[in-house]
Amino acid sequence: MFDALSDQFNGIFDCIRGKGIIRDSDLAKTLGEIRHALLEADVALPVVKDFIAGVKEASSGEEIVRSVSAGQMIIKIVHDRLVALLGGEDDASTLQLGVSPPAVVMLVGLQGTGKTTTTAKLAVHLRDKLKKKALLVSLDTTRPAAQEQLQVLAEQAGLPALPIVSGQQPQDIAKRALQAAQLASHEVILLDTAGRLQIDEMLMREVVEIKRLTNPCETLLVADALGGQDTLNVAQKFHEVLGISGVVLSRMDGDSRGGVALSLRAATGRPIKFLGVGETINDLEPFHPDRLARRILGMGDVVSLVERAREQVSEEEAENMAQHLQKGLFDLNDLAKQLQQVRKMGGISSIMGMLPGIGKMQKQLASAGMNDRMLGRQTAIISSMTKQERTKPAIIYASRKKRIAAGSGSSVQEVNKLLKQFLSMQKIMKKMRSKGLNSGGMPAIDPSRIPEELRNMLPPR
Repeated sequence: MFDALSDQFNGIFDCIRGKGIIRDSDLAKTLGEIRHALLEADVALPVVKDFIAGVKEASSGEEIVRSVSAGQMIIKIVHDRLVALLGGEDDASTLQLGVSPPAVVMLVGLQGTGKTTTTAKLAVHLRDKLKKKALLVSLDTTRPAAQEQLQVLAEQAGLPALPIVSGQQPQDIAKRALQAAQLASHEVILLDTAGRLQIDEMLMREVVEIKRLTNPCETLLVADALGGQDTLNVAQKFHEVLGISGVVLSRMDGDSRGGVALSLRAATGRPIKFLGVGETINDLEPFHPDRLARRILGMGDVVSLVERAREQVSEEEAENMAQHLQKGLFDLNDLAKQLQQVRKMGGISSIMGMLPGIGKMQKQLASAGMNDRMLGRQTAIISSMTKQERTKPAIIYASRKKRIAAGSGSSVQEVNKLLKQFLSMQKIMKKMRSKGLNSGGMPAIDPSRIPEELRNMLPPR
């Protein structure tokens, strides 16, 4: 997500970061490169023009001239303009559900944008994050098996769905959903409306009628991040006819450019509320303009990383691990748990993208084989060991390595690599314990004194 744009911004800012004086020629060159990067990322031309004009105006004031670090000030200006472009720092991206239940949320859009899957993802979000009971309702009577698809997703996630009645029209299904939700005390109704391959009069008449019947508090357009300018045209048309309240941008994990996200707010005047970042039922992220701007500019998103860690690792698990480490214990069972937690949090690439200043190292890690596939292989290797081998890795010699490699579908070299990595981590844990972990605090980290074992685990710069 935004990988290409982030790489380009990092390259641009490397040239001005730390500069005390920015000449007019430096500023012109920087703005030209930013313009080129945004256009390459598929950001709409009018949006790019306004963005560059805003940065230029803000960069020409006395604030820059008197700044201790003019280069850093320009980076801050670009960051602030980017936040404004994405929607500002307000909480307009949150769902507005403050109505008498059941609150109706209607999802609209063309076929193939992921509307049905997004409906289920949104229901999981409401249940797990907002503690609200949502009823899933499919109004798509045109696409074959569309209603059955939503039923299957609901069953897999343990969510309630309105039973299918063959032959009913969308308007009748919507009326039945309102009655069923009131009887079963559902707080939210999620309406998955029908789509078309392109906008037509029949589609618009149907969604307008359903909106009139159900009076939704939110009308969300599910738009495809891979659609480019077509997505912007579709968003503008739906907003003109229907009056959407926000956008859910799907397939963000498949687009390294992300220009649609930067253009949608300007095109519709409505906020992006969620991002679809994967194929599983939990891969839906609330949209935070300030956090996303930091990620684009390589500043990291530590807040989201901490939130994700809290969701995936319980306090009890964290406390047990801390006590285990304080006793000087760290075995392959602990390593396996850590690998599983990394995968739950979205994998290496996702976590690295949220860490400030780590963007440049991602490619080095990928070229060195440090990727999500590696996590799976290492977990398989540990799973192929006996309980004794996991707690006492020192007993793993040649014959055992061959058996473990065969059982995990890996090579002896990969088993050796895992064991070497484990021994390095074990030494680091012991050093951290001897320097203050036992007393309940973490010592300050001096970058010049990073343990040699940790440096050896990373690829050379």
